Amino acid sequence: MTELPMRMADQEISGPVTIYEVGPRDGLQNEAGSVPTEVKAELIGRLLAAGLPVVEATSFVHPKWVPQLADAEDLMRLLGDRLGDGARDLPVLVPNERGLDRALELGCRHVAIFGSATDTFARKNLNRSLDEQFAMFEPVVRRARDAGLDVRAYVSMCFGDPWEGAVPVEQVVSVGQRLFDLGASQLSLGDTIGVATAGHVGTLVDAFAAAGTRREELALHFHDTYGQALSNVQAGLRAGVTTYDASAGGLGGCPYAKSATGNLATEDLVWFLTGLGIEHGVDLPSLVETSTWLAGHLGRPSPSAVVRALG
Repeated sequence: MTELPMRMADQEISGPVTIYEVGPRDGLQNEAGSVPTEVKAELIGRLLAAGLPVVEATSFVHPKWVPQLADAEDLMRLLGDRLGDGARDLPVLVPNERGLDRALELGCRHVAIFGSATDTFARKNLNRSLDEQFAMFEPVVRRARDAGLDVRAYVSMCFGDPWEGAVPVEQVVSVGQRLFDLGASQLSLGDTIGVATAGHVGTLVDAFAAAGTRREELALHFHDTYGQALSNVQAGLRAGVTTYDASAGGLGGCPYAKSATGNLATEDLVWFLTGLGIEHGVDLPSLVETSTWLAGHLGRPSPSAVVRALG
């Protein structure tokens, strides 16, 4: 087992926590059955109405790789009809320059790129080495920033990799710093296979802070494979991180971990934060109603514990 250094003292959380909703993109992209564009649009509208401050809408990835998101342009146009100019503020994932072109054509204001903390996953997911991925991202980020867009960067496999095992903290920090250097404004650290533990979370956040990253520039993205997601959120809060990715109803999963149960459910996160007295701005009954409605369209119950309890 890799030994992790002792982490620094707890940080005080000031201000509310931001929940970054990824269900319509990261959650639905794993669904085998086609989800109608109309259902996706209604889902996003319901999530916004429930008070989610950020809802990631879709990804401009090639349909060959993610057939579920082949309707990205149609979805964004439909959302434009319903939300007006507000649809342009919904974040979208852009895997490369062609994806950015599509986002720019629709007037999107917030985009995200998706990198890897390990060489093996970079090669499998991006067909690039760990170092080569930055050459692919550089023109995407530069052009996006030149056009006035905000750029978020996801980093996968930050806590463990199914092929490489434990990922050194310093390796994750190096990848993250290079993405910040390219121009990313926020870095989402992903526990892609759900193996993170509370001590590891605190150590990684502190390592970024020691390297000069402001804690408010970090977000945490947990999967609940081993039932540790909320424990890891608490560790993140103690380390001073105030942005957390979550997926309504626990949508999503990970094909690289046996029995992975998917993303941290937004409802479970809301219940947890409410119990701590932390402001989040989300109406839980509306959110539960939305996830129950979506589960009906998907033909199976939600894996969220809170949805099962209240739905």
